[in-house]
Amino acid sequence: MHTLAQLRAGELSGITRLDLSCGLTDFPREIFDLADTLEVLNLSGNALSSLPDDLHCLSRLRVLFCSDNQFTELPECLGQCTALTMIGFKANRIVDVPGGALPPLLRWLILTDNQIETLPSELGERANLQKLMLAGNRLKALPPSLSQCHRLELIRIAANQLTELPQWLLTLPSLTWLAYAGNPLETEADAAALQATPLIEWSALRLQEQLGEGASGVISRAIWQRDDASLQAVAVKLYKGEMTSDGSPLHEMNACITAGLHANLIRVLGRVHGHPDDQQGLVMQLIDPSFRNLAGLPSLASCSRDVYANDCRFSADVALNIAAGIASAAGHLHQHGITHGDLYGHNILLNEHGECLLGDFGAASFHATTGTAQTQALQRIEVRAFGILLGELLARINSGLSDDRRRGLETLEQRCCQADVLGRPGFSEIIEVLENL
Repeated sequence: MHTLAQLRAGELSGITRLDLSCGLTDFPREIFDLADTLEVLNLSGNALSSLPDDLHCLSRLRVLFCSDNQFTELPECLGQCTALTMIGFKANRIVDVPGGALPPLLRWLILTDNQIETLPSELGERANLQKLMLAGNRLKALPPSLSQCHRLELIRIAANQLTELPQWLLTLPSLTWLAYAGNPLETEADAAALQATPLIEWSALRLQEQLGEGASGVISRAIWQRDDASLQAVAVKLYKGEMTSDGSPLHEMNACITAGLHANLIRVLGRVHGHPDDQQGLVMQLIDPSFRNLAGLPSLASCSRDVYANDCRFSADVALNIAAGIASAAGHLHQHGITHGDLYGHNILLNEHGECLLGDFGAASFHATTGTAQTQALQRIEVRAFGILLGELLARINSGLSDDRRRGLETLEQRCCQADVLGRPGFSEIIEVLENL
């Protein structure tokens, strides 16, 4: 994190990224001294409510973060920034989004956790739009012009006031990751599954080291003293209350429970009961330390694509084990009326043999289990996510793949990613193809 003193002293000349979080109420004019090089500007965590009209003078600016400030309107000056592709205004007080505030090359827009009721039709005129984060607002509809955004791959509309998913949304050729939980349109979680989940007293849990932290909560290793006095090592996830980019953490918890048991899902042992701060949580199986994440999160440059380590390589058998396991887990979820919404390599844990677990239900949504056209479309959108994952695995196979098997996998990848949503195979067919290979 940089300081205002450094900026004013001219110590930051030539930098490409500036991070300032120091209670700013006004935009420091000294930032314009960096115009020749500045590409990423992060002003999150301040008290700003406006930006200067001449912001476009930062002619190289590609990325702007202004989350956790006091904006009530998306600033119109953004629309004049010709190089700007990514905008993040999470957790402000934004009510209005003027069409003129959307820059021409907009690729990634984050407006999570605001008070937005409508979006401008100009949003659909941004042909490069690839990632759209709108969870935690007051939207009752999406602008029909978004049907023109044929590059849109990820959209988060959870925790709004939508009463239906527009038909055009389900036919977008590139849509891959969709989260819509917490809207009136959503099918409710399985109440019987929630009620059947054992309650585990907080007093029976002894938390140890933290294993990880995400947007929705903190995971820690713990020792659980069971009713018979035996001790079991477990993982405990305590959920945060605030809205995430995917939606509500409590929806995530419900989805984890409703998913039930599957060899490629992390097993839920019970719900935390009696936490002194009434915090919600789950007690889950403890994953063997030999498991690691398949990939890293998307970067600012990759936008909606995971980042893999340069040396990430697999044998054909390991890659096929991963693909078969994830296809089986996703098919299981669909049978239970759940779309994962975030089927990505960074949400997959695996070991050296290709044994894998699909985690992170933060973007999961519920749908009808009957075979309606909408259900089929929602499931086939997720099939495209699997197709992208399959392509990423194929690109990293370094041994054991015959020409015939490669052609078979490439054909399956193409079918999963085809533009015709309903023309994609379902997971039962995908599993059969993988087994034959």
